[in-house]
Amino acid sequence: MQNASTRVETLQGSLSGRVDEDIHLWCGIPYAAPPVGSLRWRAPQPVMPWQGVRPAETFSASSWQNSEYCQELGGGDPGRFSEDCLYLNVWSPAQRHELLPVMVWLHGGGFTIGAGGLPPYDGKALARRGVVVVTLNYRLGHLGFFAHPALEEEDGERLYNFGLMDQIAALRWVQDNIAAFGGNRDNITLFGESAGARSVLSLMASPKAKGLFHKAIIQSGYTLPDMPRETALARGERLAEHFNLPNASAQSLREIPADAFWSLTAPHNLGPAPIVGDAVLPQPMLDVFFAAKQHPMPVLVGSNSDEASVMAVFGVDLAGEIQKLRRERRLGLGLIKLLYPGVKGDEELGRQVCRDMAFTTLGYVVMQAQQRLNQPCWRYWFDYVAEAEHDTYPHGAWHGNEVPYVFDTLGHIPPSCDYVSPRDLAFAAQVADYWVNFARHASAEHAVLTGPVRWPASVRGRDRLLRIGLHKHAGFRVENRFMRARLALFKRVMKHHVNLD
Repeated sequence: MQNASTRVETLQGSLSGRVDEDIHLWCGIPYAAPPVGSLRWRAPQPVMPWQGVRPAETFSASSWQNSEYCQELGGGDPGRFSEDCLYLNVWSPAQRHELLPVMVWLHGGGFTIGAGGLPPYDGKALARRGVVVVTLNYRLGHLGFFAHPALEEEDGERLYNFGLMDQIAALRWVQDNIAAFGGNRDNITLFGESAGARSVLSLMASPKAKGLFHKAIIQSGYTLPDMPRETALARGERLAEHFNLPNASAQSLREIPADAFWSLTAPHNLGPAPIVGDAVLPQPMLDVFFAAKQHPMPVLVGSNSDEASVMAVFGVDLAGEIQKLRRERRLGLGLIKLLYPGVKGDEELGRQVCRDMAFTTLGYVVMQAQQRLNQPCWRYWFDYVAEAEHDTYPHGAWHGNEVPYVFDTLGHIPPSCDYVSPRDLAFAAQVADYWVNFARHASAEHAVLTGPVRWPASVRGRDRLLRIGLHKHAGFRVENRFMRARLALFKRVMKHHVNLD
């Protein structure tokens, strides 16, 4: 319901939200001008101020995407679509006695699906813990990540990562306006999962995002390299040819209907990735972290025990990957068996090796980069599966499984709301508590998070990790040198791959 107490004044104009029990919610707040027409594939522009009170009671349209795919893998129904999609949502406690920590969420979905208003990202439960929660939409697919010679340096600088620029614009909006919603602009935690985590990493490496946030949470970030500029330009030219525009101008590219991109088939539907070589990402993100040149701040980073669950979506043959590794002199069969004792069969071995190479190793890389900067890093390993799903998911926590635990929405979203147990709900509440404690307290001086167990940061000289869930049982345990031998090896392989050795 609407209530006069939800009226707030932003720099762009007045907003009225709605009351959800003890939480105030504002939906569909524009943080940039609609990126349509001549503004497609340009940096997001300022919002035009409005007169009167603008209702902010419904979620906005999402960026164009595959609705069925999002409902199956992305967390729910993304609703209607539009190229005009640059809006955010704010949850804040109705009763506030001080400016509160701010948590800004970047959704995942491979940069092709997702939206800030999806049910798992409901910020009410986190806001009840005394934080202001912001979720947002950003441009996806070819609308968000695109390069073509006709667009080079139109605005005086190279820009390819328009989706990342949207996130930066949203963070600037937060800096300018969040105090009106009860948030502290000097204590902003940026957190995200999968492509959202990859976005957090990219912004930690981007000169354009410096100073816009103060802490980072990286959930299931992955080691896929950024796309080289030359590759992105070539892809852009092939895409223009697909639309019968072999000598495309910027104007003709912008005249392609917005809904023509998401439904493309191979080879034009390849998932986008951040593109290296523009003003947003002058250097590859992995290079920045290997050199420990990321923006200094406290970091919380981790991944799940069955991240390989997502690889079938990308057509990865897990057993086939082991057969490839057997042919690599650096990773011979004997070394693999030594690193994974007791694991039998190429399928299961591939599941664990691919998980660790693509996901687990990134947390180790980030930890070491943080230590070189004398910045605290909290690492975790999420291995909890709801009681009713033990038989369905025998390999552990799948990709994205931690999200409703982090938001404490497990009991409110389908299908988990139909089968979760009291133990599952209690465990989710404890996970959410840790995340909020990080947003509220984490610093170089405050390097231990409180909860069911004391969670110390991996400061210089210490390699520590919190096990969240113990073999599908509720529980927390701090471990030292977690998977150290495997991850050290895979880090060396990664560095070789990006020509840093």
